[in-house]
Amino acid sequence: MGMQAHRVTKYRVTNQERQTIDGFGASDAWSMWQIGEWEDSLQTRVADWLFSSEVGDDGSPKGIALSIWRFNAGAGSATQGDSAQIHFDTRTEYFERQTGQRRFLRLAKERGVPTFLAFYNSPPVHLTLNGLATNTGRGGTMNLKEDAYDDFAAYIADMLQTAEREDGIHFDYVCPVNEPDGHWNWLGPKQEGCPATNREIAHLVREMSQAFVNRGITTKILINESSDLRCMMGIHETDWQRGNEIQCFWNPDSVDTYVGNLPNIAPVMAGHSYWTNTPVLTPDDPHYETEGLYGYRKRLKDTFDKVEADFWMTELCIMSNDEEIHGGGGFDFSMEEALYVARVMHYDLTVANARSWQWWRAAGGNYKDGLIRMYLKGERVRGRRGQGRGMVRENMVRDSKLMWTLGNFSRFVRPGAMRLDVEGQMEVDGLMLSAYRNMDGTLAVVAINYSKEDRPISIDLSTLNSQLSTVTAYRTSDVEGENLKMVGKVKLKKTVLPARSVTTYIME
Repeated sequence: MGMQAHRVTKYRVTNQERQTIDGFGASDAWSMWQIGEWEDSLQTRVADWLFSSEVGDDGSPKGIALSIWRFNAGAGSATQGDSAQIHFDTRTEYFERQTGQRRFLRLAKERGVPTFLAFYNSPPVHLTLNGLATNTGRGGTMNLKEDAYDDFAAYIADMLQTAEREDGIHFDYVCPVNEPDGHWNWLGPKQEGCPATNREIAHLVREMSQAFVNRGITTKILINESSDLRCMMGIHETDWQRGNEIQCFWNPDSVDTYVGNLPNIAPVMAGHSYWTNTPVLTPDDPHYETEGLYGYRKRLKDTFDKVEADFWMTELCIMSNDEEIHGGGGFDFSMEEALYVARVMHYDLTVANARSWQWWRAAGGNYKDGLIRMYLKGERVRGRRGQGRGMVRENMVRDSKLMWTLGNFSRFVRPGAMRLDVEGQMEVDGLMLSAYRNMDGTLAVVAINYSKEDRPISIDLSTLNSQLSTVTAYRTSDVEGENLKMVGKVKLKKTVLPARSVTTYIME
């Protein structure tokens, strides 16, 4: 079926304000400790791709201008060598030895990144019950010595003050527990990770809040970085001690675990969109409102509406249940993964009302977890998905359509932007559209065409009292060179979304 067979899909941007956007980001985990030690030219290339707000000679962006950089604060497992029982690539040093990662903190700041978030996968190994940063199957309670909650709080406070004193980095947020409800966390040993009950988390947060007040630290404490949206609003693959997290932490009636009134607590709660992206149900399905890509996010928003806190989505990559794009194995440079992720972003932002959206790893290896593919000297590649074949002779990096597609949001939807309601924003035949008014008055409209055909659309701005008929378009698609490329001026009354593309329209 050709494009001419399609009727024009109409959208109307309204003045109805939804949530404020705090920013878009990615983490430095498991890669920047290495890239941060490479030659300056490679570091500059990676930093420009991720953080730059500059444009090239053709007017197209040099980078995706991430506004949040998520720092994997170290637990010290790297000092233990193989006895850490953790794969070499995923161990972390203590903060004072995280040279490469701290280098990228400074590179991010130099390029104007406004927000920094530190997160811990585990307490430092000298404070854990088993002496490790992984759980070794010891159960679902926090791997922290019973008398060391205040010591962990002090350790975090020391890190924050050292970063500000030595690196000039002020961390706006710090999260002390990452995926404490994930069932993998207490199966171990695996990667760094630490389970915890809601009561243990509340205990730690209270100690942190007091330590921050005593030292005059203004960093906000972010919880809970839940491993699954279903753990936030109910009980999922766990028990009552680790479920219903929104109500536990944010409902004053939960006297043992309520933290909403503490100094330094951030009025947002973090969660990860893993495992909830499929199936993509249609409105006529009886489970549409409760399950799948739409239903889980609708329920999440409804749960947050009952408390004084908002939602941040702080982590996602591709997992085995993402069967539509063949699971996590093998890096994908194409629009296949990029479009899949863009659809999740659209639902997280427009259904769950996420104030922030952050990808997992900024750079990764032969897996669908990185925006950038990093090749280590001596690595053997097998030629899968356009990677070439043979042994890598020198450290290299390569960008991806996923990175540039994230840029269709991060580059143009800046911190403080207000999402505006769009009539027709929900997915119809693979088309999705969302709109954002930036603090400087510019309007950014992000349009996704998931389908394999060009599609005509019409965007009505009349309710905004806008007389604009022509706007600037930036597109990412399978076409060579269309990486957030400025494709020129278009008319909103009728324009065409190319097949398998993401386009951002900018209106001054």
